[in-house]
Amino acid sequence: MSLTEKDKKVVKAFWSKVSGRAGDIGADALSRMLIVYPQTKTYFAHWKDQSPTSPMAKKHGMTVMSGVADAVTKIDNLTSGLLSLSELHAFTLRVDPANFKIISHNILVVMAIMFPVDFTPEVHVAMDKFLAALARALSDKYR
Repeated sequence: MSLTEKDKKVVKAFWSKVSGRAGDIGADALSRMLIVYPQTKTYFAHWKDQSPTSPMAKKHGMTVMSGVADAVTKIDNLTSGLLSLSELHAFTLRVDPANFKIISHNILVVMAIMFPVDFTPEVHVAMDKFLAALARALSDKYR
């Protein structure tokens, strides 16, 4: 499913409402990922404290959401816009691309919890499509 122009407008409008809480969204989403999908901890073996509330988890959650923020600005061409992130994840970090779907799901869950009024069915669909497109763009260099 590709993003329609309407989807892009919905994503941008929703992001403008929630971006001020990006750090909180990212910290909670990463925390949930580490709890619900403990196998993802293997990518963070270098952290002294792998607990979901650790300073490193919170910091990485913000890093993830900075990437999402960047992707919103590059929504018209995610694959070329996120080329360096795709290369980093594929060649340096060697993250299994399945994990992009896992973190995307957790981001959606957290957004729905934190913004219940704004997270309408229309926003849910648009954000889901956007995060799936973002995951595909990050997976581009794996092919």
